[in-house]
Amino acid sequence: MKRQSRILSAFLALLMMVSLLPAAMAYGEIETSVAGEGDYDYESVVLFTQDIHDHFLPVPDGQGGSYGGFARLSTRLKERREIYPDAVTVDAGDFSMGSLFQTIYATRAPELRLMGQLGFDATVFGNHEFDFRARGLIDMLNTAADSGETLPALVNCNYYPPREGEEGYTEEDGELWQALEHYGVQEYVTISRGGITYAIFGLFGQNAHDYAPLSPMIYEDSVTSAQETVDAIRSEVETDEPLFIICISHCGTGSDTDFEDERVAEEVEGLDLLVSGHSHTVMEEPVLYGDTLLVSGGSYTRYLGEIVVRWNEDGSKHSYDYRLLPLGDDVAEDPAISRQVRAYQTMVEQDYLSMFGFEGYDQVLVDNEIHFDSGSRHQEYPMGNLIADSYRYAVEQAEGEDYVPVDFALTASGVIRGTIPTGQVTVSDVFNVSSLGIGDDGVSGYPLIEVYLTGADLKNAFEVDASVTALMSAAQLHFTGMRFSWNPYRMIFNKVIDCAQVLPDGSEVEIEDEKLYRVVTGLYCGQMLGTVQEKSFGILSITPRDENGQPIDMNDLESRILHDKNGAELKEWAALASYLESFEEGIPDTYAEALGRKVEEKSLNPVSLFRNMSRLTFGIICLVLAILLLVIFGISRLIRFIRKRRRPDLRDRSAGERYSGSRRRSGRYGKKNLFGSHIPSYRGRK
Repeated sequence: MKRQSRILSAFLALLMMVSLLPAAMAYGEIETSVAGEGDYDYESVVLFTQDIHDHFLPVPDGQGGSYGGFARLSTRLKERREIYPDAVTVDAGDFSMGSLFQTIYATRAPELRLMGQLGFDATVFGNHEFDFRARGLIDMLNTAADSGETLPALVNCNYYPPREGEEGYTEEDGELWQALEHYGVQEYVTISRGGITYAIFGLFGQNAHDYAPLSPMIYEDSVTSAQETVDAIRSEVETDEPLFIICISHCGTGSDTDFEDERVAEEVEGLDLLVSGHSHTVMEEPVLYGDTLLVSGGSYTRYLGEIVVRWNEDGSKHSYDYRLLPLGDDVAEDPAISRQVRAYQTMVEQDYLSMFGFEGYDQVLVDNEIHFDSGSRHQEYPMGNLIADSYRYAVEQAEGEDYVPVDFALTASGVIRGTIPTGQVTVSDVFNVSSLGIGDDGVSGYPLIEVYLTGADLKNAFEVDASVTALMSAAQLHFTGMRFSWNPYRMIFNKVIDCAQVLPDGSEVEIEDEKLYRVVTGLYCGQMLGTVQEKSFGILSITPRDENGQPIDMNDLESRILHDKNGAELKEWAALASYLESFEEGIPDTYAEALGRKVEEKSLNPVSLFRNMSRLTFGIICLVLAILLLVIFGISRLIRFIRKRRRPDLRDRSAGERYSGSRRRSGRYGKKNLFGSHIPSYRGRK
């Protein structure tokens, strides 16, 4: 057990170190080159981004400066195109959802229109392009197409809605098909530039599909679809120029086995370059699989990626130069793009923020002196505590005299998209923290919902947090109204040692298994609660219920959305904003440290390891003990059998005479002399 725990701890530590490498790097230029021998036939230059997430404006870098923004990106693009006028520019998806600009996604389509102004040749859908459901995507595509502006091509080879006559087809799917055709979405596009024909196709990943719960699309295997598309390009494209095939993929790279871009690059033949999005991976150098180069340049417009590929007529790669060019404070802003971004910002203020009573994008809500960490380690984070507390506060303010006490409120790391900066905290800063989703009202931002959980379900939620976080950091939960302690050395899904409800006055009471507790969380987190049984292989289950204890249909969670007295949905981000605004003297120092809601108790003490063990743990221990007993019994029988087999081999080597055990034990026959006669044995004599 101790050895296994050490191995597991070392493995998890290694994973954490690897995952932190990009964050630990200085945000300077990353450059690598590989020089080949001899001459080459062609040279291709590709500029790329991915996972922009509506980061039109620079954001703090945590080191006193800032990075990113479309005005800086425009400047960098112009610089590189002066050097490489025939460069191709592509994006690997998730160009939307991540800042207040997403609130005009459906009505103004600022993402694709700005990308068109910056000269992007092509992009692909990411999972967050479906956050506003099919209706939001339909409206966005139509709005962009109707603008009459130059737009990037949208390419997609394996992710479409069902067609008329197919299972699951709806009238809305028909509207989506019309919007896709109106925009001009294709499996691939071709561009002739600098004497080379570039064929660019788009790919969508299984993991991305899993994280798009509101998507109406049907996923088709990425490797199979990519190979079919490459084969189609090579057979369909008629050109006298050399052909260079680029895949812009939203499959992802990294240690997660669901990220399949490495598999695509390795298994698909005839592909030259794969630009990978979705996992926000910063690749310091490309990886070459056969003749396919795989690259990825991070997220949020921190970098502009650039690769110069020198290649031969047979598709073999001669050499490359690779750069990730930072968009820091030293990069000047393109004035024209800056003005356009500010114009969209005004639209956000008029179309969206006014609905919540906020004055503007940069309205200051509170002063903050606390550095909020948003790491991935399983532990209590003050940032998570602050958000969970804000949910309970917002519900209490909205319900007023009709307030029904909220026993617990929770959120998950996966929906926390940013952190609260030090200094003056603005409306836009807070929105960036909880920017995902849309409500039943069609308005940007996930709403808060209420469900009732039994005490047994709550304990299972604690187990999910304690057991799953090390494997999937996005699943880590943050609570208010509770406390629990866990031992990482305990059996999976039985790591929690004890837990208690914490009342508003700070006192603790036992959580009762059969009692119903009112729980407030975001809509997305509520949807994920219903998947616990599947994700835990049926070991754990969490059943959201109504106030009468009746199970809620997971497709009907929107009926549990909370509203204020004017009937407006309570949004996650607005709950946090109103809570921060209530602090007249800044965010309290109590949030500077953990509040004791999660307590890690690392111990190999048997009392800590086996206290409050579950039936599963007890059953596994009994099984292991039974196996050990069987092994011991089997070994003992084997030893006895071997000894029994050895005894008949004790023979007289000269005459072949076999001596009985009694004669050997009597000592009458000792060793033989050189002539073969027996020497009497004189035991006990000197």
